[in-house]
Amino acid sequence: MDGVTIIDHPLVQHKLSLMRKKETSTASFRRLLREISTLLCYEVTRDLKITHETIETPMCEMQAPLLEGKKLVFASILRAGNGLLEGMLDLVPAARVAHVGLYRNEETLEPVEYYFKAPESMADRLTIVVDPMLATANSAILAVERLKQQGASNMRFLCLLAAPDGLERFTKAHPDVPVFTASIDSHLDENGYIVPGLGDAGDRMYGTK
Repeated sequence: MDGVTIIDHPLVQHKLSLMRKKETSTASFRRLLREISTLLCYEVTRDLKITHETIETPMCEMQAPLLEGKKLVFASILRAGNGLLEGMLDLVPAARVAHVGLYRNEETLEPVEYYFKAPESMADRLTIVVDPMLATANSAILAVERLKQQGASNMRFLCLLAAPDGLERFTKAHPDVPVFTASIDSHLDENGYIVPGLGDAGDRMYGTK
């Protein structure tokens, strides 16, 4: 699918399989999510622009590569997005953070916003939107719309799992926002959950299932 990248690194796939197991404990799920988010962050930032600066090592002077431009923004779709956010901040601790608070109406499956806070000068920064699951895509579509209203113009969406229907809806709504995911699963069930999936990521991460 155009605009979609599957991150198929063996370590990513191994950790994802462990997370899928229903017997995986809350503590283990949380640890695995933090670990896998660092690996996903590595892939989604692979083509960041760099510049060169003269530095002095203990041995000599050299032209050293450094990231170019303003610091990244990681935009977490609450609450489950924070599980990916923490591991990504381990890798890029200077990143700015936006929070988009959404919950899903279980009857209509439509997202309801309850919180939004984002940095200024979004237009000048690459924004990586994170949420473990891209299921119906309703929350992801709304979150990206809100970030665009804040001025974000260069965005990427990062998730663990995606459903084909959700991917189709998201890429149609936001064709300018590429998607990075570890897996495209089979389908959504009647309740809008990804199958085979891994259950509710937020519940499994916080022990509220």
